[in-house]
Amino acid sequence: MRLDSRQFDLAALTVLCAVLLHATHFPLWLSLAMIGLIAARWLQRRRRPDWGKPPALLRLPLTLALPVVVWLQYGNIFGLDPGSVFAVGMLVLKLGETENVRDARAVATFASFVLMAALLFEQDMLTTLYVGLGVIPLLLLLRALEPDGSDAAQPAARVLLRDSRGVLLNLLAAVPLAALVFLFLPRLTAPLWATQSVPQGKSGLGDSMSPGGMKDLFLDDQPAFRVSFVAPAPPPAAQRYWRAVVLWRYDGLTWARAGGGPLDPTRQELRAQGPEVIYEITQEPGRQRWLFALDLPVADAPGYARDEDFTLAAARPVDKPLRYTLRSAPRYTLTGLDSQQRQRALRLPDGFNPRAVALGREWAQQYGDPQRIVQAALDMIRADFHYTLSAPELGRNAMDDFLFETRAGFCEHFASAFAVLMRAAGVPTRVVIGYQGGYWNETGDYMVVRQSDAHAWNEVWFDDRGWVRVDPTAAVRPDRIELGSGANAAFNRWYGSEWLLALRNRWDIANRLWTQLVVQFDEISQRGLLRGVGIEKADWRDLGIAFALGMGLFAALGLWWAVRRERGDADVVDRAYARLCTRLGRLGFARAPSEGPADYLRRLLQQRPQARESLEPLFARYLQLRYAQSEIADAAARDFARAVRRADLAALHGT
Repeated sequence: MRLDSRQFDLAALTVLCAVLLHATHFPLWLSLAMIGLIAARWLQRRRRPDWGKPPALLRLPLTLALPVVVWLQYGNIFGLDPGSVFAVGMLVLKLGETENVRDARAVATFASFVLMAALLFEQDMLTTLYVGLGVIPLLLLLRALEPDGSDAAQPAARVLLRDSRGVLLNLLAAVPLAALVFLFLPRLTAPLWATQSVPQGKSGLGDSMSPGGMKDLFLDDQPAFRVSFVAPAPPPAAQRYWRAVVLWRYDGLTWARAGGGPLDPTRQELRAQGPEVIYEITQEPGRQRWLFALDLPVADAPGYARDEDFTLAAARPVDKPLRYTLRSAPRYTLTGLDSQQRQRALRLPDGFNPRAVALGREWAQQYGDPQRIVQAALDMIRADFHYTLSAPELGRNAMDDFLFETRAGFCEHFASAFAVLMRAAGVPTRVVIGYQGGYWNETGDYMVVRQSDAHAWNEVWFDDRGWVRVDPTAAVRPDRIELGSGANAAFNRWYGSEWLLALRNRWDIANRLWTQLVVQFDEISQRGLLRGVGIEKADWRDLGIAFALGMGLFAALGLWWAVRRERGDADVVDRAYARLCTRLGRLGFARAPSEGPADYLRRLLQQRPQARESLEPLFARYLQLRYAQSEIADAAARDFARAVRRADLAALHGT
């Protein structure tokens, strides 16, 4: 059976929703190309429906081009990113040949898989809501594919309203069943897939830094992690440095890790200079494997050990929300620097940045004292430089260009240039990258740190004090430290005002609860839930029993509702006829138990011939619906019930 215009429109809308849901992690040109194909197919079907499906000479090259495009874009056709592009592309191409009911049902089936696949990229509350909304046109399409002869005679708006009401009621009725499955279906200890891929958009911090490499993070408003403080209160803004990776090796452009070994407490001593802070971090998934810690962690996280740089790392990228508890000293003294580490902290590549190296050596001769050298660098930065995310491009001698030509950049530029100057002056220095700042949400009693809070700073070695944190960005832009990423003009242009920033951070409360209660609901959480109802050690048998009992209860309630409501279309007609007979009985014309509708009408008209105009159409419609056709359409049944309610029986009064 060929699709009518309403059915095809719903099929096109279903495919469009699937494309839009995935568009955020597709290349822009690819998303626009898919939307363009949907629009072209819809216009062709709307304006020239007699053409049918596009010719095979057009559809076949597009089908063959899809895997080639995926390969050229990603270098592979397997994996989360290329696989999703391939699946969505095939769905779009399927719409190009959709002409009959069978094709439309295939579109609906495949679209349900594509919609679900979006949750592999993001599992926050808004994405889940978008997926739920995307299911609505899919269900409307399936409802429109059901044969109903009365639809053609009804206005399109009324049919859509009727179907939408039915779909929403069905979705609402499915919520208890979905909750039952979510709570009691046994949880897997490992994912269904042997390997997991972290979405391309979830990058986070890497293990290297070069000028301009972190700029995309500064414009990314996604949360990196959330922090709940056990004791004491959150540290002030100036101490909110969240350590991730320490960079030692410099090749003239890029700073990288030096492969630090395990921490040896006998070689490095950490002494807290104030109260320690105990806190719990919930880290969002990303491509990095670093765990974030308030500078400086004084103890290992459970299951993760600190290395000699006081960096915490997992064996593999964090591909799902991870929760861990840490203890840190925001104010500390860190001692311990052997000859090998000192050599690493002073090494500079030959042939790069000669002017910066010369300036550092000049300071070494002029000042001698490392602390005075550090102060000279900070004074120069404070006097002659400015902070901007629109930093000019730099050449081969990037730090010379930055220090003596452009004098404009952001934290990467300042941290890198400062380290080059210090090493040239003989002061051991390294670069630390992580996050600085965080918004304290008083309503939720936690802190959210976003990707836009990414930051780079330095640690310099003083023989009498050990490693000391120095942030050259604070010299040129102190409000970046006090206000966090909110001080960035490029960041603020997305929100425009403080109240929008506050609204964004308050909305994060809902996302945090969603993550804790839904996304992180694992086997341990499931057992804790059952422990609350008296099941101490729940295994798969206990879960199966609880699930079966819940399903039985749900089925019993559904059966009771169906029997109670008597929702058949014929019942709607009979109930309306019964109401009509009741009204007539109250006027003194009760129907005899053995009297059929035709005989009843004949007697009524004999006694009250003036009521022919009001009664005869009602009885004729009832006879037509009840006896002249095998199936009664929903709309026709409702129209008859409405006519009975509005019937004017005034002609039956009097003689």
